[in-house]
Amino acid sequence: MEYFQRAARLRNITRAARELNVSQPSITVAVRRLEEELGVPLFDRSQKQIALTPEGQVFLERTDDILGRMQDLAAEMKDFRFARKGRIRIGITPVIGAYFFPALLARFRKVHPRVETDVIEEGSLSLSEKLSAGELDLAMMVTSRIASHFDTAPVAKGQLLACFSRRNPLARFRAIPLSRLRDQPFIMFHEDTYSRRLVMDECARYRFVPRVVFSSSQIETIMGMVSRGVGVSFMLDTIVARHPGVVGRPLTKPLLIEAGLAWNRNRYLSKSARLLVDLFLEDMAD
Repeated sequence: MEYFQRAARLRNITRAARELNVSQPSITVAVRRLEEELGVPLFDRSQKQIALTPEGQVFLERTDDILGRMQDLAAEMKDFRFARKGRIRIGITPVIGAYFFPALLARFRKVHPRVETDVIEEGSLSLSEKLSAGELDLAMMVTSRIASHFDTAPVAKGQLLACFSRRNPLARFRAIPLSRLRDQPFIMFHEDTYSRRLVMDECARYRFVPRVVFSSSQIETIMGMVSRGVGVSFMLDTIVARHPGVVGRPLTKPLLIEAGLAWNRNRYLSKSARLLVDLFLEDMAD
């Protein structure tokens, strides 16, 4: 079932074998035997990229539920075994994590020094997928338009500003129509970030595809390139305020973003993770 689940998610048996550290024939044979046992085809192999059959789609939904429950059961038993010595898997975004997570982690480590924290830094879209799949316990990320199976605790609200070098003629405007940026080179966060998708979707509404000349996950890299006139970018207002070499202007149709701590209400949340959530809520109340 695990082999089938990974192959179905990736739509590629070779990539599934690589991620699971097994040989490709191992997955192929296992899935074939599974189909023989069930008596129905799970994959449509007539195309270059494998696709799920209708039966396969139903089986994937049931598999996700069964394997998720097994993982939750194992996590709950570990809670009993290790008591207050636990482990938290938490994801943070380059922007939100950089400004809000260090203080929270430092305070948590002081109160609960025996709890291990595994931190990964990715964009909100990737973190949302990992949270849904049970690969993370918590994520500090953009919570705008978040899936209904997540619970969230808000940390901040803001808007994306169009960012220019002070030498850019657009810096003289008090607000910028997005359509006026059609011919500007864009400097963006990587594709797994919510802010990039928000900007790209808005450009599509104005019927143009921006020319992205550089992508990065690092705030300072992006803002440094903007300040030197390499291109324009989009950044939260709180971040722009900390970079005097960059001019930030609101769009005439504001792009608003909410951020917070998120967790999957359909998955088991360990005692250690609950301690971190409780501390976060306490800090926000203060």
